Amino acid sequence: MSTNSCDQFFPRQMRKIGPTRRSVSGHLAFRGQSSIPFESTLERDFLLRCEFSLSVLDIIAQPAEIPFKGKNGQTYTYTPDYLVYYRLGLRSHVDYPKPVLVEVKPETEWRENWRRWLPKWKAAWRFAQHQGWEFHIRDENRIRDTSLDNIRFLDRYKRMHFPETESQKVIESVQEMGAATPDYLLARHFMGIYRNEGLAHVWHLLATRQLDCDIGQPLNEMTELWVPADE
Repeated sequence: MSTNSCDQFFPRQMRKIGPTRRSVSGHLAFRGQSSIPFESTLERDFLLRCEFSLSVLDIIAQPAEIPFKGKNGQTYTYTPDYLVYYRLGLRSHVDYPKPVLVEVKPETEWRENWRRWLPKWKAAWRFAQHQGWEFHIRDENRIRDTSLDNIRFLDRYKRMHFPETESQKVIESVQEMGAATPDYLLARHFMGIYRNEGLAHVWHLLATRQLDCDIGQPLNEMTELWVPADE
């Protein structure tokens, strides 16, 4: 669907998120560049996954106010939780990754209320389609899994410090091989008493996204690692 300049919508945070009694609220420092609010631990965990993903470019909280009619005929306003932008990566502009409008809801809540919430979700879907986006609902089944467990495990290594020259040697070894396991890197660079420190160094490089892996698989010394491609 084509749009003219008057139809263009520029997403921005539509309302401020303050403290709430019923759940945990706060802000996530997204890659040290922006502060993104959340209203529950499930939203916080969703943001943690997005922050780790190299394919995610940016996130806008509370990005749009969408009018819809309830079953009683009255007009209301719905504000989805987040708009997620993705990097183009190796894809062509014809097959660009569409931004995704996201509602984060626990499974028990949306299953209990889906009939009442269906009108606003339909309105969000139509709004997203008009903007060239997608609309998704995310619950704990799509957020709290092995990937999140791994991201939380790696978080303890993110703020560690290691000599830059050693980090570069490890990265160069992975580049030479195309892909390598921690076990191989430990044998090549951190033998003997340095093995435990070396494993922490490898996890640090993964946590700081200087190395990459299939984060949905269990992390161990046989995990396949590679150097992320330039986006």
